[in-house]
Amino acid sequence: MRFLSKITAGFFIALLALPAFADLPQNVPQEKAYGFQPAATEVARQIHIFHNLWLMPIITAIVVLVTLLMIFIFIRFNRKANPEPQRFSHNSLVEVIWTLVPVLILVIIAVPSFRLLYLEDVIPEADLTVKATGSQWYWDYEYTDPAGNPDKTVSYSSIMLEADEAKAAGKPRLLGVDNPLVVPAGKVVRVIVTASDVMHSFAVPAFGVKIDAVPGRLNETWFKVDEPGVYYGQCSELCGKRHAFMPIEVHVLPQADYDAWFTKTQAEYATLHALDGAKLALAN
Repeated sequence: MRFLSKITAGFFIALLALPAFADLPQNVPQEKAYGFQPAATEVARQIHIFHNLWLMPIITAIVVLVTLLMIFIFIRFNRKANPEPQRFSHNSLVEVIWTLVPVLILVIIAVPSFRLLYLEDVIPEADLTVKATGSQWYWDYEYTDPAGNPDKTVSYSSIMLEADEAKAAGKPRLLGVDNPLVVPAGKVVRVIVTASDVMHSFAVPAFGVKIDAVPGRLNETWFKVDEPGVYYGQCSELCGKRHAFMPIEVHVLPQADYDAWFTKTQAEYATLHALDGAKLALAN
């Protein structure tokens, strides 16, 4: 009993200590840390609320109740305390309770769960649309002009930096890329996700975003980040031997900085495309 009481006390102390991990620095995952990354979008904040205020109390209460019931059974019905075994086979009241209570718990969980799923799935009117195509083992990003103007589109590949390159660039190992996804702060960004070869998954924990990239299929998600910064994610679908080397780096910039970046990037890639076109013409 003393051993069990120590375990129970340690369990509750660990639960009380969980909020301390919410003070982790923003944007960058921390080594040996556990728990959610700080939320950068309303969807991520609602996911945290759903987990911390609904799921955790409910599953904690279930664990405590089942543990106490098991301890009671061990003490009350062991061979020493109960040498003559009971002869009954069932109890109708207990069976009704253990059927109805789980149903009630699932209904209680379902209400905020459906509300959260609706928030994730219903995409507001987008200010920017980006197509993310997963390939073994990198991401292609294509910016689509809302007005359908082909002259205002940009596309490029985003490939993980090697350890020495990431260190030189001041980026975290296995997360830094050569060409990050860049979006404006405070704008609704719609992301169209697909894949060119096998299944991948576009996941950025701080945004509350995780959606499969399936060859031949277009999936959609969205996010709106109010605070400028650098955020990281990774492919979250096993996609081959270099699955662990397919990160996502997102730069969220103030609108003026984003406009300057887009204009500069558009000019750079237009020049590259022109050079490629000239080389192809010479080759023919």
